[in-house]
Amino acid sequence: MSQQEHKEISNQSASETASASTGNPSFVASQPKAPSGPDELLEALGSPVSPDLLVHALTHRSFANEHHGLPNNERLEFLGDAVLELVSTETLFRIHPDMNEGQLAKMRAKAVSEEALSAIARTKLKLGPYILLGHGESASGGADKDSILCDTVEALIGAVFVEHGIEGGRKVVHRLVDDTLAEVATEGPALDWKTSLTVKANHMNLGEPHYRMKVSGPEYQQTFTAEVMLGDSPKILASAEGSSKRKAQLAAAEVAWKLLDAEKSQQQPQS
Repeated sequence: MSQQEHKEISNQSASETASASTGNPSFVASQPKAPSGPDELLEALGSPVSPDLLVHALTHRSFANEHHGLPNNERLEFLGDAVLELVSTETLFRIHPDMNEGQLAKMRAKAVSEEALSAIARTKLKLGPYILLGHGESASGGADKDSILCDTVEALIGAVFVEHGIEGGRKVVHRLVDDTLAEVATEGPALDWKTSLTVKANHMNLGEPHYRMKVSGPEYQQTFTAEVMLGDSPKILASAEGSSKRKAQLAAAEVAWKLLDAEKSQQQPQS
């Protein structure tokens, strides 16, 4: 896309935003334009995407709802999620012939998790400024929310699949996720701290871990605290905070696992 085209898109977006703020009905019927500078995003993605489909992939439901039912990116996200899972599964199956189904599933889950994909969105795609958000979502920091970044990455993969088929989708997934797939293979217990804690606690005859949750903060910015206890003991072994229940539990499980691992190491006789 030329600099002149960038300028035209930028000017058009500014004009539409001004119309929206004054209630101009022509904006309601118009289609949003690709953000200025999409060349950089497409270069990072590693695949061309037509302007209309790119806008579709970047349109969050909050933006669509504020503009009278424009199509949002959730169908593309659904499609991209399937492509991502297929290609990552295929890759792990091929490069780890000695690993069983459970090990492969843990690695895949970690590599395509919300945490992993949102990190890819920030570092590889610089995606946040491109996402079309409603006023409320934008004001609350939606462009940097893990869930929105993750969903938009999947929508972009879905858009590539629509235009270029499975080979195009495969190319983009490899470009974005191969580094993460290689990294998770070295993580050991970190692949799934909750499962790893359960295994270690059972090996040490300490009983099953269970979690008590606390929530604080306003609804739009809640903080979750997870406390881990083992078996019938009321003693809190570890606690941790996170922006979701799952993140808090994983963080608490990690702390607890490391405490038990250190305790077990101290109990082993020195050679």
